[in-house]
Amino acid sequence: MAHLTHLDEHGDARMVDVTEKTVTDREARATAFIAMRPETLAMIRNHEHPKGDVLATARIAGIMAAKKTHDLIPLCHALNLTSVKVHLSIENAETPGVRIESCCRLAARTGVEMEALTAVNIAALTLYDMCKAVDRGMVISDVRLVEKSGGRSGHWAG
Repeated sequence: MAHLTHLDEHGDARMVDVTEKTVTDREARATAFIAMRPETLAMIRNHEHPKGDVLATARIAGIMAAKKTHDLIPLCHALNLTSVKVHLSIENAETPGVRIESCCRLAARTGVEMEALTAVNIAALTLYDMCKAVDRGMVISDVRLVEKSGGRSGHWAG
């Protein structure tokens, strides 16, 4: 089993010291899905939601959240992100809903996975918040890291 870096030799939580790590280009991509009733999705697609463009609002919320990850998750480092992209796409296949994808980039001593995951989560929660008046049964699922690169561990895709 791998060593948990956020625990010291006594098992106490700590912020990882990254001082001696090498600065490398790092990138992480994450995804999430929010399922909803077809009528709710149609309202979003047709720009008929009384609160305005919910996809644009969710995109901005995801970007803002990535930038504030260190304020939300204890022990995360404050990072100087160089790029945050959040893409939302309407899906009508088996389950109607919105697929959310994020990509965060930087040059740093620590990874950017938590920022990518925070972006998709907050974008999904924003969609839920804006649409809950018409569809309280929406389900947020499939939140996961898709890929990361950079740092000592190199490239990973899942």
